[in-house]
Amino acid sequence: MEGDKDMGEHVIVLTDLTKQYGKFTAVDHICLSIHKGEIFGLLGPNGAGKSTTILMMLGLTEPTAGSVEICGINSTTHPIEVKQKIGYLPEDLGFYDNMSGLDNLVYTALLNGYSKDGAIEKAKELMIRVGLEEQMSKKTGKYSRGMRQRLGLADVLIKNPEIVILDEPTSGIDPAGIQEFIDMIRNLSRLHSLTVLFSSHNLDQVQQACDRVGIFNRGKLMRELDLAEMEKRNEKLLDVYNESIKEGGEPYEHS
Repeated sequence: MEGDKDMGEHVIVLTDLTKQYGKFTAVDHICLSIHKGEIFGLLGPNGAGKSTTILMMLGLTEPTAGSVEICGINSTTHPIEVKQKIGYLPEDLGFYDNMSGLDNLVYTALLNGYSKDGAIEKAKELMIRVGLEEQMSKKTGKYSRGMRQRLGLADVLIKNPEIVILDEPTSGIDPAGIQEFIDMIRNLSRLHSLTVLFSSHNLDQVQQACDRVGIFNRGKLMRELDLAEMEKRNEKLLDVYNESIKEGGEPYEHS
């Protein structure tokens, strides 16, 4: 964790956000505001409601009740405008494995309206930014898991989003690669005032990456925590997490 950030205006506002599937409540009246330029962690066990919340932020799932505002835009009524504001990196982003990493990014850039020369320039710039400058000509089928996630991050940055949503972004990456990925995310957020949502079931990684954390369990937002303030008070995220999910959830254990 780094020191406190000077947080800007709210760019994500969830108000009484609810999603029901029949009698099952996947997300239950969540209220949450996220600042411009911060890294916010969605932390909780699988099935806690994190992914459903993300889908509603993206405008891909319509809430049963409540609302999502992205940069002041309602995601349900204006999904196309919201889509332009967000870069979304799912757990596994597919690439053309018989093409180089650079060519994959060029293709995405062309789809986003860049000229051919502009697409090549943007792709090279982003591969350098995510630390893949030595891998530009390598086919993505030969990339490690960590390299693929870096390339995925470059891919979602092509349209210059204001918000990046990462869903289990470190899954399958070796420990050294995880730390490098987290450091890169923090640098990108700091240098470009990029707002990042880091969704994960891994407490240690969320704690390393994020400024604030929301603990999810059984569709509810149980706690919202400022990690710098917790550190000042010598409070342990592990203790708060286990207390928050003790009813109907499994206690977190270090791997």
